[in-house]
Amino acid sequence: MNDKLSKAVTEAFVRLHDGGLIYRSTKLVNWSCALKSAISDIEVDNLELKPRTRISVPGYNNKIEFGVLTLFAYKIANSDEELVVATTRLETMLGDTAVAVHPEDKRYTHLHGKQAVHPFCNRLLPIICDTHVDPSFGTGAVKITPAHDYHDYEVGQRHDLPSVTVIDENGLMTQNAGQFVGFKRFDVRIAVSNALKEKGLYRGVKDNPMTLPVCSRSGDIVEPLLKPQWYINCQEMAALAVEAVKSDQLKIIPEHFEKTWFSWLENIRNWCVSRQLWWGHRIPAYRVVSFQPGQEDIWVCGRTEAEAKERAAVKMAVSPESIELVQDEDVVDTWFSSALFPFTALGWPEQTQDMQSYYPLSLMETGHDILFFWVARMIMLGTKLTGQLPFNKVVLHGMVCDAHGRKMSKSLGNVIDPMDVINGVSLKSLHRQVEESNLPNEEVEKAKRGQKKDYPNGIPECGADALRFALCSHNIKLQLINVDVIHINSYRLFCNKIWQAFRFTQKALGPDYRIPSFPTVRGKIISMYSVSSVDRWILSRLHDMVKTSNAAFTTFDLHRATRAIHQFWYGELCDVYLECVKPVLQQPPPGSATSSNAHAVDAVRHILCECLDTGLRAIAPFMPFLAEELYQRLEAYVNVQRSICVAPYPREEEYVGYKNETVEGEMSYLQEIVRLARRVRKDYNLTKTKADLYVQEVDDGILAAMQRRDRLHCTDHTTWHLPLKTLSQAKSLTFLDSTAAAPSGCVQTTISESCHIFTKLKGLVDVEQEQEKHDKKFKKLQSGILRIDQQLNSDKTKEEERVALVEKKSALETELQNVKELIENLEKLS
Repeated sequence: MNDKLSKAVTEAFVRLHDGGLIYRSTKLVNWSCALKSAISDIEVDNLELKPRTRISVPGYNNKIEFGVLTLFAYKIANSDEELVVATTRLETMLGDTAVAVHPEDKRYTHLHGKQAVHPFCNRLLPIICDTHVDPSFGTGAVKITPAHDYHDYEVGQRHDLPSVTVIDENGLMTQNAGQFVGFKRFDVRIAVSNALKEKGLYRGVKDNPMTLPVCSRSGDIVEPLLKPQWYINCQEMAALAVEAVKSDQLKIIPEHFEKTWFSWLENIRNWCVSRQLWWGHRIPAYRVVSFQPGQEDIWVCGRTEAEAKERAAVKMAVSPESIELVQDEDVVDTWFSSALFPFTALGWPEQTQDMQSYYPLSLMETGHDILFFWVARMIMLGTKLTGQLPFNKVVLHGMVCDAHGRKMSKSLGNVIDPMDVINGVSLKSLHRQVEESNLPNEEVEKAKRGQKKDYPNGIPECGADALRFALCSHNIKLQLINVDVIHINSYRLFCNKIWQAFRFTQKALGPDYRIPSFPTVRGKIISMYSVSSVDRWILSRLHDMVKTSNAAFTTFDLHRATRAIHQFWYGELCDVYLECVKPVLQQPPPGSATSSNAHAVDAVRHILCECLDTGLRAIAPFMPFLAEELYQRLEAYVNVQRSICVAPYPREEEYVGYKNETVEGEMSYLQEIVRLARRVRKDYNLTKTKADLYVQEVDDGILAAMQRRDRLHCTDHTTWHLPLKTLSQAKSLTFLDSTAAAPSGCVQTTISESCHIFTKLKGLVDVEQEQEKHDKKFKKLQSGILRIDQQLNSDKTKEEERVALVEKKSALETELQNVKELIENLEKLS
């Protein structure tokens, strides 16, 4: 409603009207009797109803039944014959002006050209032939009500039928309804039904599943009404929008929505832009007050009333002073003003500096459900009014649903307010929001039950960064995006993890540390220091994160970028690298008499700065607040930009020298050893106790790689010795070749055909107690498998239940085998 934007909307309307694209006509519109306004197609929810469904309608105390076909007969004029028709909207029969049959339906061939008698209104209804009639639906004879049904209106236009309005803007029956004038539209159904029975014309009802149009804003049943409104002729503009996609001037992502684009625009109808609301941009159209009774209304458009008077004067060949105008009270459809936004926001119709510098735009991102309602209209109006496409790429995301995949609805209580996720909210406050809404009492209770089920403890404070990252972690190109608050909260914890990594780095750097040449030495770290293998590994992973993120942005696969960034920060930097370098940093400081790792510490410090600088710039588009806060603090140690907002996004070519597939392969091997070593600790409840670990590798090449020495660490340690010992939480670590005998007092775990690890448990666990515990678990698992077998062998078990039972049995059998191996290992220790 900004003055400049209002001026732009007026300018667009007048230009389109002057160009002959906007015109005034009386046609059917989607009318909400509750709002007393026409509504757009996107504001109409089409409910799929089962037969005999009763739903609440605004303005009615009792629920109204839908999903039934009412059958009644029309008498044929000058004959004893009758023609039975079926309808889901009995109230509209009062506005019938014809009965249609299919021209090839032999049941009614003898009635072609005859007339039926309306039982309540003094009208004869011609029996017409039209191919739109489905002979298999109902009786094959269709009542035609041009004033209250879109299909009937088109039939009426084809056959030049009169349109009789029997329902007014308030949902009441008009004078044309005869004896039923003043009835509410759904109450009159009963009255008409009774009157038909009295005349012997009622033929019963049938169950009928149906689609019911409901106003999404009011919950009212949409009523098609004939109203004089302003329309935009979209045919020419739609053809240009279709050609823009076919010629690749406009790219729609995902591409499968191009079919939707073509389907909508190649079958487009003219756009009703009038709305009967108290807010919005008022239509700049003026009616000339006529001095001659019965004269047809004359309308003119103008940027101001004065301009409109000048135009009216020319049109009527009179002086402007003799003209009296009344401006249309309606406002333009919100989608009309929204469609102008790409260029009106930049100052159009003025050729501002912003307009010249930034128009056209490059990318539009929005939901796929408004591809036609907004995107197509932006393309049409932008092309028409500026001569250019407003943007050349459109990225469409799926509909945001709740954690269960349900569309968000106030009545379900599953609407997630972003501010509630950012700031947190109690269950009591969520209930209060529903209570203060305009939902009926029964819907309020239903919504509160849904909230209690989904958010028993309310919604925790997650912050804007966590919310944004969580939304981008979904594949936005899918039809649905299921938003789970638990998932969002996990990214709040991820933010904490990043903070902890930064604090660790601060402590490692100390108050006086600084790299003056940073980041100009990027890519030279490996040559500057004698880096360890784990250092090389984290730099290689840094390269992969940057590479994946850049590729993901190019293809708009944001979920791939967030996954790569999360994996680097959480799974690689924090969980692995920081743990591996703790022993290095905990050794005596460089320069002391006992220090032997000055280069090691310097390398780690530099690599930590490199990882933080790059990691923060990579995550900034998703977590700008966290990234900016930590980036500013990083300035104390390295040379960075004054703000992360102006810092360049990491580019792959800057990090390509870090890629090292050999080290990554060795690290993967090491991590598998760590994973199984930790599983042994868990299986035997070694929570704090450390055990001796032996790694026996038959492959001499792999063993040599594991025992390769670094100049970085103490000479008695190999390159992978310290990382493996640290990550596996081992008391000591020993590598064994293929000739070494298996150590005594150990349990053996197989890593691969060539590798085994031995964890020394003798003296660390109570063998008898562990055996007793696992024996009980073994028997319990056996019993569970036996019960499942009995269920699978039972004829009472349903087929869909069998699939779940087979999966459950497979899981239990795997667990049983693991417990069996544990017991066998314990027997070897006893």
